[in-house]
Amino acid sequence: MKFIAEIKVMPHRELLDPQGKAVNNGLHKMNLNAIQNVRIGKNIELHLEAASKEDADKQTKEACEKLLVNKIMEQYSYTLSQLEY
Repeated sequence: MKFIAEIKVMPHRELLDPQGKAVNNGLHKMNLNAIQNVRIGKNIELHLEAASKEDADKQTKEACEKLLVNKIMEQYSYTLSQLEY
C-alpha cells in the first residue's frame, strides 16, 4: 500500500524564533501591525510504501525522530493518508 505523510515541524513555543522575529519586523515596517508573533516552521511530505497503516505510521515516526526533527528545538505533528491509485 502507498501512503503520504504530511509532517509539520515548528520550533518549541518556549524558544526564540529568529526567522519569525525578522519576518514579524518586516511586516510591521510594511504597516501590517495587526500581525503578531510570527513563527516559521517547515512542512515535509513523504511518500512511502508499507504493508499497513500502522507500519507506515511507525516508519514516519522513525524518520521524524531520527532525522527530520531536532527534538531539542522542534516539535512535530503529522497526518498519514493512504493513496488511492
